[in-house]
Amino acid sequence: MRYFIDLQYDGAAYCGWQRQPDATTVQGVIEEKLSMLLRADTEIVGAGRTDTGVNASYYVAHFDTDVALDTQQLRYKLNKVLPPDIAILRIREVGPTLHARFDAREREYTYFLTQRKSPFRRFSAWYYTADIDVERMNAAAAKLLEYEDFTSFAKLNSNNKTNICHITYARWVVEDDGTLRFTIRADRFLRNMVRAIVGTLVDVGRGRYTVSEFEDIIRSKDLSRCSSGAPACGLFLSGVKYDE
Repeated sequence: MRYFIDLQYDGAAYCGWQRQPDATTVQGVIEEKLSMLLRADTEIVGAGRTDTGVNASYYVAHFDTDVALDTQQLRYKLNKVLPPDIAILRIREVGPTLHARFDAREREYTYFLTQRKSPFRRFSAWYYTADIDVERMNAAAAKLLEYEDFTSFAKLNSNNKTNICHITYARWVVEDDGTLRFTIRADRFLRNMVRAIVGTLVDVGRGRYTVSEFEDIIRSKDLSRCSSGAPACGLFLSGVKYDE
């Protein structure tokens, strides 16, 4: 039987999602606790990687077991033994072939930027003090929907089979408290892609690049042309969708 786990995590203490030798990761911690509760070595498969320090307000993983589970009871027990920076939202049985990674048809990331110093957002938003033009940033973000090859924002040596992604939404919104929220959706994302895009869009907003120059960066397929990646603390994986 296959079960999906819907969860959240604060990534500040972790070297990303994916299990690594001699490093604390979200996958590794959950596998350890789940295996303990099920009394069997249990591997979980996530919807995708998140890098060191990146958060998830909604993440999906799956695991297989031969035992029928009380999912409500397992969720309760798992939350009791997991550290406070990982929360299990739901555990549900799914079809035996539904795959958390390969069957995800859309992923959503959200990035938060604040221009007002706050002790409560220091691990969940980029504190950025320069003046930025949100309208110009949105004009540049709209250009992302016109392209498919995002080599300019792909981390080197990532072993991607392809740098093709289909972005369906990319927009900045100013929230009531002045926080800037960037939301981007696509069928897939390259490693470090969203942080590289955000960093470059912010440079558009502060006048380093024009919208036309941002488009030239996309077309160049040259990573050296984009800006430094935005800090990991402001980035959240915020949605994963399936055809269930």
